[in-house]
Amino acid sequence: MRILTVRQPWAWAIIHGGKTVENRVRNIAGDYRGPIAIHAGLAYDMDATICPPPLYAPIAVDEDGSHMRPLGAIIGVVDLVNVHDPRKRLCECTPWSEMGQWHMFLANPRALAEPIPYRGALGLRRLDDDTTARILAQIGATS
Repeated sequence: MRILTVRQPWAWAIIHGGKTVENRVRNIAGDYRGPIAIHAGLAYDMDATICPPPLYAPIAVDEDGSHMRPLGAIIGVVDLVNVHDPRKRLCECTPWSEMGQWHMFLANPRALAEPIPYRGALGLRRLDDDTTARILAQIGATS
């Protein structure tokens, strides 16, 4: 399994809010297609409060109105099903797609009942076997 760190509130939106595209300036996925653990990074995207997500999707906040929780934890799994190259096609993919960005198409979000604390990093990385097993146990998968 691979893992991708995404800032809040976008990590939450991928798992709970219908965000089906993750935008990146380069193709970090290469030819990989398959499950990706979504890691909510420690940083919060303050621009999300200035420019709400497309279609004003609901964004969960703490009871005191502060930023998203959890931070620094794996919160769910999605399937990477496709990637669009912005140089080769005009794309009117989804309201989540940003012009000139690589679009990573995500499907089948599965939230973890218990977020797994984890240290994030840049890029789409391979996840260690122990953490993969903990995730699969929570989402009811066998491999």
